[in-house]
Amino acid sequence: MATTTADSKKRVVIPEAQPGDIFDVQHQPDGRVVLVRLVKPKPRNRMTRAECLRAMASKPLRPKINWSELRRLTREP
Repeated sequence: MATTTADSKKRVVIPEAQPGDIFDVQHQPDGRVVLVRLVKPKPRNRMTRAECLRAMASKPLRPKINWSELRRLTREP
């Protein structure tokens, strides 16, 4: 088992760690510290141009009510 020492800034080098790795720090009741490497989810594929256009056509960014109805709901009587 390899051992390491913390420096003056409380840093410890983990030999298997890669830059950008994320760890969950778990404090055990007996004074131990357990680091669990968190796996980043794989990014989803980007939408194609056709998929973007289809999505915008199916859900347009238009209010479902007209302006006069919106004014009536948001103004004080």
